[in-house]
Amino acid sequence: MAANMYRVGDYVYFENSSSSPYLIRRIEELNKTANGNVEAKVVCLFRRRDISGNLNTLADSNARDFEEESKQPSMSEQQKHQLKHRELFLSRQFESLPATHIRGKCNVTLLNETDVLTGYLDREDCFFYSLVFDPVQKTLLADQGEIRVGSKYQAEIPDKLGEGESDSRVQEKLETKVWDPNNQLKDSQIDQFLVVARAVGTFARALDCSSSIRQPSLHMSAAAASRDITLFHAMDTLQKNGYDLAKAMSTLVPQGGPVLCRDEMEEWSASEAMLFEEALEKYGKDFNDIRQDFLPWKSLASVVQFYYMWKTTDRYIQQKRLKAAEADSKLKQVYIPTYTKPNPNQIMAPGNKPGMNGAAGFQKGLSCESCHTAQSPQWYAWGPANLQCRLCASCWIYWKKYGGLKTPTQLDGATRATTDAPPRTHMTRQEVQGMSPFTSTAGRAKLLAKNRQTFILQTTKLTRIARRVCQDILQPRRAARRPYASINANAVKAECMIRLPKASKATVKNRPIPRPSLHNIVKELAVQAPLKNKAPRGAPTPINRNQGNQSRSASALLGKRPFDSMGGHPFSANGRPFASGMRTTSQSVIKRQKVSQGDAPNPVVFVATKDTRALRKHLTQAEMRRAARKPHTMVRVKLPLPPRPLPLPLPLPLPLLPSSTSEPIVLED
Repeated sequence: MAANMYRVGDYVYFENSSSSPYLIRRIEELNKTANGNVEAKVVCLFRRRDISGNLNTLADSNARDFEEESKQPSMSEQQKHQLKHRELFLSRQFESLPATHIRGKCNVTLLNETDVLTGYLDREDCFFYSLVFDPVQKTLLADQGEIRVGSKYQAEIPDKLGEGESDSRVQEKLETKVWDPNNQLKDSQIDQFLVVARAVGTFARALDCSSSIRQPSLHMSAAAASRDITLFHAMDTLQKNGYDLAKAMSTLVPQGGPVLCRDEMEEWSASEAMLFEEALEKYGKDFNDIRQDFLPWKSLASVVQFYYMWKTTDRYIQQKRLKAAEADSKLKQVYIPTYTKPNPNQIMAPGNKPGMNGAAGFQKGLSCESCHTAQSPQWYAWGPANLQCRLCASCWIYWKKYGGLKTPTQLDGATRATTDAPPRTHMTRQEVQGMSPFTSTAGRAKLLAKNRQTFILQTTKLTRIARRVCQDILQPRRAARRPYASINANAVKAECMIRLPKASKATVKNRPIPRPSLHNIVKELAVQAPLKNKAPRGAPTPINRNQGNQSRSASALLGKRPFDSMGGHPFSANGRPFASGMRTTSQSVIKRQKVSQGDAPNPVVFVATKDTRALRKHLTQAEMRRAARKPHTMVRVKLPLPPRPLPLPLPLPLPLLPSSTSEPIVLED
């Protein structure tokens, strides 16, 4: 009975979707509607899956700083993963939800330096928070309500003095003396001096123009002069003048006129006081936010002083009475029976009514996506319907309460991305691929103009074995026809581990597939598509299209035969034969197709050098074709040996020629 009774201030689970995790909210009010239903005004708390990736990174850095400062014990990777499910983010967002959607209670506490994080994992339905999330500004801020517990907040106590040992510290530097109870004045004399100080304060307010406007009547000025600021000033004046009444009187009324002492209640206007009450209703005693959003021209000390003075006024007492009367008229608690209806995501047994959300038609042999168990009294469909993932009963309860799986998986990120994914109709293909949940943010490259990249799918030995052992689950032919459909690799792996010891040890013989030789394939292609004879070289083709009389058809531009003239037989367009006046495909003006920037290939230019052209001459025609078919292989060129240089003959003695001759000189090459 007590477990189903919910009161104001309780942290509870709310269910807004049968497949999504519970919402965690704090009950602020319980109101009864006109039709008799009960609605709960609640404060929203958010999980890590509800905030963006940048804010998750900020929360991770805050968690690391907390672990270093509080010296937390080391945790395993699975404990760190599950601890993120226990962290919440407080907000100031309110909403109203039906009380019938409550599914249980939970415990949420402010994270303290003395807490051990692993203790939250040992307790059921236990969460913590340390940061405040603003859903409008999308920011994370530290909570101002931090409990200051720890060694750095403790006072340093000096050592105890021994008997007869004097204190060597200078007391004037440690504290300031503001009142001496062992003075020569009597209590009646002090009371008379305080009355005189109040009278001087009332007279000073009558002389001040701003004060006379705010307190137009005499009794309002007298009430303002009787506040604590006037009494503190009078007692401080006695202390500074050595409790001499004559000197203190002259200090109260100096040569220029009486001294006017005003506190924050007099400094603030009526409109500022109304703004403060409105901010206090919204933010509570969060004075930083009150000053930042409502009273930025006031200092934080001024706001705090006004709050404690405002609590002594009749205005505060009046508002407190109104809130108490309003609270009496509202519900204090509500009884919600335990929710016993079956979840639509249940995978029903054969013969029963199948579940919704893809829970029907599951394959046999699938294991739990979280703990990988194969036995459970009840199974639940989880994740995208095409993946056919499921959770056992305990992992489903963990998913609903904590918003994640016990072990980290890629599908956990996929479901989180599909909860509040924005519409992608306006995005390009590169942006959609960049938002893939299976791509890590750290290794995600920037979006470039070209997105076509070469990749290799390399299978392991276990994968090749699983293809043969788990053919009934994998269905390779069906998967080959639908390459876009995902395959649950975890289920195939788990089933393979079960079936592998039971598989036969006989070697599997591969059936050789007869393949024709390359020569026959080339010969057959040559018969099907004979080469055209090259046109004889004649007059040059005119550059200007108006110079030639022949029409520029598709075959002239693209080097292909038009579709309508293939085989010499005309074809019909849309079931109608070509008429004489109908423009055919070959007669139409062909426009150059615009290639988008994202689909355009990268421009690659190969510049042949003089040495490259020289090496080509040493390759045979077969080697050139082989290199063209396999451009990734290295080309080995056998260079001919250089000719040996002939030995130079000994120089013959030159004949002596005359200095001048009439015979011509002949140079032979």
